[in-house]
Amino acid sequence: MRVLGVDLGSKRIGLAVSDSEAQLAFPAGVLESRGRKRDLAALREMIRERQIERAVVGVPLHMNGRRGPEAENAIRFAADLEKAAGIPVETLDERWTSVEAERSLRESAAGSRAIKQRRGAVDEVAAAILLRTYLELSRPPAGRGDPEMET
Repeated sequence: MRVLGVDLGSKRIGLAVSDSEAQLAFPAGVLESRGRKRDLAALREMIRERQIERAVVGVPLHMNGRRGPEAENAIRFAADLEKAAGIPVETLDERWTSVEAERSLRESAAGSRAIKQRRGAVDEVAAAILLRTYLELSRPPAGRGDPEMET
């Protein structure tokens, strides 16, 4: 099952896609935001083309866990995407994804070039971190229910 990760921003939407086994998350580019209707249409097309079966949208909560206007917008966007694409769309706290993405890009030599060359580099890496976190949280604990893992 392929999963889409969405890091929603006011100017850009960072995207990540999992492998078909929903084990690994890969940055998948940035969508320049052109308004809710156009953004949903572009994502619906991507979902169809890449045979995505589920999506997760990051919700930027405040550090105290409170929802602000951006979080409310992300929750509404997730509901609109679910309706537009006809797939399940979940939300996940993304408080630390952009910070982790910036740190990760700064630490890599290629990343420092990527930041200068592409303004959306942080957005797509943040989407990949969000998706990776979602995939890890969705996995059943090792050794439970898998006879090959039990000794």
